Amino acid sequence: MQTEHRADRDAYRRAVGRFATGITIVTTRRDGADYAMTVNSFASVSLDPLLALFCVEKIARFHDAVLETGVWGVSILSDTAEDASRFFAHRGRPLEGQLAGHPHHHGELGVALFDDALATVECRTAAVHDGGDHSIVVGEVVAVATPADGAPLLYHEGRYRRLSG
Repeated sequence: MQTEHRADRDAYRRAVGRFATGITIVTTRRDGADYAMTVNSFASVSLDPLLALFCVEKIARFHDAVLETGVWGVSILSDTAEDASRFFAHRGRPLEGQLAGHPHHHGELGVALFDDALATVECRTAAVHDGGDHSIVVGEVVAVATPADGAPLLYHEGRYRRLSG
């Protein structure tokens, strides 16, 4: 279906910014190095089979690493983890030692998972779809945990938010 009018990119960004999202850090491990990236485009896809997805920008160094390894972990952040979210959203940080100061362990698939996450999910890539300047990575869920209680860290209209009440 074609449309005659194209939506303005900035208007679209403002509109989808009104959709509140949770914040995650997605990780993989390649050649002994941990890769990590802040992601708010994470979603549950299916309960039968268990599937989840996230989107990754094609120019990010994480993109090639996660496609090569075929395994990834998701740490769903609590509202106390804004500093970690900001750090792992920053481009160009050194790979070596980036997880220092962020308590974590390596899960069943060898990927880093944050100890204070509200929940963790480990996946094997089942499919990768083109999504314009991003790839949509769909994974079969192989392990889940709920290591900590608390309220989620949210992102809405370009700002970190917390649940009230």
